[in-house]
Formats: sequence, C-alpha cells, structure tokens
Amino acid sequence: MARSVRLVPTLPAATLLACALVLTACGGGVHGTPGGSGVRDPYFPKAGNGGYDVTHYGLRLAYDPDAHHLTGTATLTARATKDLSAFNLDLLGMEVEKVTVGRESARFNRAGQELTVRPHGDIDRDETFRVTVRYSGAPETVTDPDGSREGWLRTSDGALALGEPTGSMAWFPGNHHPSDKAAYDLTVTVPKGLRAVSNGELRSETTARGRTTFVWHAGEPMASYLATLAIGRFDISRSRAGDLPVYTAVDPAEAAASRPVLGRVPEVLRWAEGRFGAYPFSSSGAIVDRAADLGYALETQSRPVFPGAPGITLLVHELAHQWYGDSVTPESWRDMWLNEGFATYAEWLWEEDHGGQSAQETFDALYSGDHFDTQEAGEEIWAFPPADPPSAARISDPPVYWRGAMVLQKVRQVVGDERFFGILRGWAAEYRYGNADSADFTAYVEKRAPGEDLSAVWDEWLHGEGKPERG
Repeated sequence: MARSVRLVPTLPAATLLACALVLTACGGGVHGTPGGSGVRDPYFPKAGNGGYDVTHYGLRLAYDPDAHHLTGTATLTARATKDLSAFNLDLLGMEVEKVTVGRESARFNRAGQELTVRPHGDIDRDETFRVTVRYSGAPETVTDPDGSREGWLRTSDGALALGEPTGSMAWFPGNHHPSDKAAYDLTVTVPKGLRAVSNGELRSETTARGRTTFVWHAGEPMASYLATLAIGRFDISRSRAGDLPVYTAVDPAEAAASRPVLGRVPEVLRWAEGRFGAYPFSSSGAIVDRAADLGYALETQSRPVFPGAPGITLLVHELAHQWYGDSVTPESWRDMWLNEGFATYAEWLWEEDHGGQSAQETFDALYSGDHFDTQEAGEEIWAFPPADPPSAARISDPPVYWRGAMVLQKVRQVVGDERFFGILRGWAAEYRYGNADSADFTAYVEKRAPGEDLSAVWDEWLHGEGKPERG
C-alpha cells in the first residue's frame, strides 16, 4: 500500500523499490530515524510508540450496529521528541484507506498492531505535526492475558468500547500506552434512536436523515485506555455536584436498580474532595450497561462504566480512580497498584467515615485471614508484591488491590493521620494530569515525612515476597 513515493531519477529501479519498502528514506538530506514500535512496557512491550508525544486526538466515527461496521477518521496532533523519518501508531484490525501527515499523503504499512507511517519528508525534533488516518471495518474484541474482554464489545443494542490495558487500539489509531496522555474531541454518528456516550462534556447532538451525531469534548489529559464510547439505548440524567455537571447514561433495563446509588454521586464526590483534594475534571457521571454485556467495572475518565447497577462501595472505588489512576496515571502497567491500591483504600476510608469498620480493622482482618469467606482467597493477597506482578496476566490480581491498600495503611501507621491525609491530597496535586511510578510515590512520601523510617514498608510490604511480619 504505497503512498506518495518520491522518485529519484538517478537511482535504478531496484533501489527505488527498496526505498519504498524500508522505513528510512533514501537519498540525501535524511537526518531522522524511525520512532520505536513500543515503549518497552514490562508487560506489554509493543504498547505505545517512541519518538513523539500526542497532545490531541480528533476522532470522527460512524457506527452501524446491525452491520457491525465502523468508519473512522482520526487526526492526531503530536510533538516529535526526536528527528523522525517514520513513526508507528497502534491499530488492531480495521482497514486503513489513507494516511496524511500535514497536507501530504504518506506511505504506510501494517504488521500486527503496528501501523508504520513514512511521511513525505522528515519531521524535526520538537516539531508539532498532524497525522490523519482514514480507516473502516469491523472493530475487534480483545482478550487480555487474564481472559477478560475489552476493545470493541458488541452489546444487545449497540456497542461498548473499553481500553484497559490495550483495547483502545481496536477502535482508533494512537499511541496506546498510559505514559502518553492527550485531550480528546469525539464526533460519532449512529442510527436515530441510539445514543453515543463518551468522556467529558456533550457539546452537541443533531439528527438528520435518520442518523444522530454526538460531539464530545474531554479537555484534560487522558490516557487512551481511559477513553470510552457507549452506543445504545440509554436513559439520560443530568444533575450537578455543586458547580460540576453530572451526566449519567443507564440502560433502561438497569434504570430502576441504578437510580438510588447514582443519585449519591454528588455525595460521594463531596466526600472524596474532602479526603483527596479538588476533583480533577470538568464533569462527572457514569455509564451503566447490562451486566450480561460486560463483566467488570472500569474507571473510564470522568464517566466510569458499570456492569449493571453498582453498589455504593463500587461507586466509591471507581470515582476514587478519577484522582488515582485517571488524573495521576501509572507510568507503566507495572504500577497498577497506584491505581487499585488507592481506590481500594478509598473503600476502606468510606466505610471508616460512614459507621463501618475502620481502615485498621479491615487491615487486621486481611492480615489474620478473616476478611474473606475462604482461606484460599485470604492467602491470594500474599502471592506476589503489589509493585511487581509476575506477568501481564496478573496485573489485576488481589495483591495489587488488597495488599496495595495495606501498603497505604502501613504508611498511615508510620506517619500518623494528619501527615498521611496530607500525603493523599498532596500526591494527587503534585502529579495532577501526569504519570508516576512506585519510586515517585516512595520518594514523595519520604519527602513529606522527613525523619520517619519507612524502609520496612517499602522493602517488606511493597516489594517483598510472601507475607511480611506484622511489625
């Protein structure tokens, strides 16, 4: 699929053909090198791409659920972090029809999830450029190493797009690694009678010739795995949490069961702001689809997705992720405990603040093995250190959640409540809209708690194998 091959008359035909097939350009004046086909994530080495940083995604999509056909035009605005002769985008499946860089057609080729783009001329380091990809086809469902399903999930009345950890590449091309965050504008057209719900704020909704177009804007930086699109029949509710707009979309079959807990979104947000600091985004809400179409909840940015009506604890968990995971995003998939340990600890704090067990009592029950119904479940949390899952299939296993939360309780024990809650709020503020890893967190805690000895917390609870001594 060659595009815009520049001919050099003095070169023989065989050399010209070779130039079209390799990533670097032939001839004089070449100073760039190809960007990387991955960012060497410890669990998903092909995820993401090197050589550039995306600042904005403009996605124009049209979907026909009956035909299971998606048509898309994705325009990415990016800054080169090195001199580039070529660069990669992640895109799984789909047929690529045309690629342009700036206003010129670009050559491209496909290999697995890699879409390699060779622009007409080199891109200079620090240069801002735009790449537009026109594509179509039947978007795929991705099966994770742990067996869960993501990507483009067909539902009883439409579709649901979810991305953790790598599913977003099934429906739009991009730099699909959590370390590259960007703003998003999404325009999606669906058959009249269906709705399209995404992240951020709904800017417009128009119907013409039997189809409805929805325009969504997410202005704060977002990792691609947190982008979502729900297409189907939904009951829509608009309310406010103070000045914050709250937009919920609920499958009609789940509406009655969901209403009581979703009505508490403003209450949970007020409580969370008291514990974690100012809410980081310009809107909030939820998407509730049928449980049969989805097996898990996900903290999609500003509007988490639930498999049927959530309980209050699950709502607290996913809304806490807006601070820990969505605003402060892991540097790599090894750092998942910074998402799940914090959101699990938020559940403990909610219980503590609302007449339930204290966080210390929950910690004690987990340590003694009395928290779960079975001995096997109680032992699973000691299978590996929360900061070092053994494989991609286990980045969402119990140690990441429960033992990750126990690390936070151990920090609280060492530094005391006043300093600890200052750390929770300060961490969310210090890394707001950015990325962080375990080393960043331990360094931040030690900076905020000078003179305290936290070595046992890090060595035994965060990084240590097996069940630590009680201490």
